[in-house]
Amino acid sequence: MASKWGKVKLALGLNSCYHVSKTMVMNGDDDNTKLPSSETTSDASLIAPPNWLSKSSSRKRSFEKICSICLASMKPGKGHAIFTAECSHAFHFNCITSNVKHGNQICPVCRAKWKEIPLQSPDVGHKAGRTRTQTSPAACPTENNSLMTVIRRLPSSARNSNPHVIPLFHGAEPALFDDDESLGQIEIYQKAVSDADGNLGTKILGTKAYPEVSSVPRTDLCNDFTVLINLKAAVTKSTQNTSGDAIPRTPIDLVTVLDISGSMAGTKLALLKRAMGFVIHNLSSNDRLSVVTFSSTAQRLFPLCRMSASGKHKALIAVNSLAANGGTNIAHGLRKGAKVMEERRDKNPVASIILLSDGQDTYTVNNGPERNQTTPNYQLLLPLSIQDSKRSGFHIPVHTFGFGTDHDSSLMHSISDSSGATFSFIESEAATQDAFAQCIGGLLSVMVQDLHVEIKCIHPSIKLQTIKSGSYSSHIMGDGRLGFINIGDLYADEERDFLVQLNLPAESGHSHTPLLKVKCLFKDVLTKESFTMDGEEVIIARPENSTVKVEGSIEVDRQRNRYKAAEAMSEARAAAENGDLGDAISILENCRKMLSRTISAKSQDCLCVALNAEMKEMQERMASRHVYEAYGRAYVLSGLSSHSWQRATARGDSTNSSSLIQAYQTPSMAEMLNRSQAMLLSTNGQRFVPPSCHLE
Repeated sequence: MASKWGKVKLALGLNSCYHVSKTMVMNGDDDNTKLPSSETTSDASLIAPPNWLSKSSSRKRSFEKICSICLASMKPGKGHAIFTAECSHAFHFNCITSNVKHGNQICPVCRAKWKEIPLQSPDVGHKAGRTRTQTSPAACPTENNSLMTVIRRLPSSARNSNPHVIPLFHGAEPALFDDDESLGQIEIYQKAVSDADGNLGTKILGTKAYPEVSSVPRTDLCNDFTVLINLKAAVTKSTQNTSGDAIPRTPIDLVTVLDISGSMAGTKLALLKRAMGFVIHNLSSNDRLSVVTFSSTAQRLFPLCRMSASGKHKALIAVNSLAANGGTNIAHGLRKGAKVMEERRDKNPVASIILLSDGQDTYTVNNGPERNQTTPNYQLLLPLSIQDSKRSGFHIPVHTFGFGTDHDSSLMHSISDSSGATFSFIESEAATQDAFAQCIGGLLSVMVQDLHVEIKCIHPSIKLQTIKSGSYSSHIMGDGRLGFINIGDLYADEERDFLVQLNLPAESGHSHTPLLKVKCLFKDVLTKESFTMDGEEVIIARPENSTVKVEGSIEVDRQRNRYKAAEAMSEARAAAENGDLGDAISILENCRKMLSRTISAKSQDCLCVALNAEMKEMQERMASRHVYEAYGRAYVLSGLSSHSWQRATARGDSTNSSSLIQAYQTPSMAEMLNRSQAMLLSTNGQRFVPPSCHLE
């Protein structure tokens, strides 16, 4: 059984860091250095903090003088300067300066408070007007030959208002975030792929159309005839090179905006560090990552850096050094994250922001000039560039994650929905890494960008009535003959389904009626080439005999049920927000009864079964006002986000709890989720769940 102190350290997030292997630490910028995979490396070396390792390994590490921050050797003559603190514990100088740069001024081993702090930059001490001592660089060489400095702690009055960052150690942020790492080699690779396979991208998107019935008698007319349009981005042989090997995926620019306010202290922060370690581990050297943290104010920990071996090492050290304190200023964090994306010099083909918070915004919404409004104005949180993406041309989706039961789910859902992204509800803190893994699995598999669908009526008497497209923007031209849907990005193997309603005229003497034709315009994410793809014409038979029984399309019925369920969820949420939980439960119950009478339900269609189970779960989470506010609202909003964008989200305490979630989950998402779950298994086969901390 773990000691009480061990539980306390775990709850406080001490030593609960995602560690990097020795080979990755010692090989610098060598992109060929491979990180240990989850299949071949023990969990202890990747997840467990030092105090979880066996006593024998601890004795061995002590004998070999291992740096407690990076777990690499501190043997003399290895090109790394050693810093010995006043408490007698020693570390690599580069590791400990990065640690204290982010505000940590205590020993990572014994937690002793230091009076003298190591500092990398030789000039900061002069600028701050502080006395300093320095060691000869010849005696203690560092990788970049910068002078080693030890500087005394600043008085509390000189500290930044954000308690986890001290400007003297972090260094002033540049006015312009154009210090992102270059992408020169990636452009060369993209051209080589295009030259090797000139038709790359022409087969990565497939279209199908399903009329609700295959035939309608000639004399019949209908004003709400439904046609289902299905799109799917597929991984085909065109994504392989001439040798048959899979072409590396599209690189991404990712900015994570992380809440490190006081409420994140303890196990929450430890689990967040571990989840970020998983993200860093699964990015490649062509991907770039920047981390922004926020509490009372926001701080960029480092610019967009390529996740090479050395880049991962630096990112892990920065993330592991985080400490929780202060309030919750979500707006400042988002502005900082958007600034990183806006001002970057180079751009990877795919870009996204991930926002995680566990609390209520205490600066802009709940404590701002409009705090007395009945309905909070969540748009105040969004940077202007994201609010007006159509005019600015700056479209970066912000995937939001509500952490725990105290976060503002309405706020987080509003941010994600306004930016064209998803909202996930992490009810169980232990599911943080799985939620990140599922999202990252999708972002790392984008195949199609700027996808636009054009729907054109063929028969001269047919006009479009409505286009049911969820959160995707759509419109119909004035004459009703032409409609458009703007979709944006598609992940590999991801599908989109849209219901189009039109008027069906009577026919005189014709055995068939041509309805419409679909055309897709999109950009191949790797080559950046634009493509236009024409789909087949949608035609139905028009027999004279009206006595022939015609079966309805189960594909159309399935998607019609999905839209009806989503509408019921939205109506139930509105009733619950108005305080009428009884009415909300009735709305969901009536929808469940309606679905049970459809042909999909009678055929035990998996989507229909899952929709029924989901609405039943929502009813249970509306049992009382307290239950709804703590567990129901976020669950409903994550469901609405998933249905409206037709994309998997984390739901409740698991990302894989129902067949409904699996219906939106792509193979790349499932693979990354499985990788996360395998990594979280302990050596005895039990899933790791941090123990609670109760001081007796």
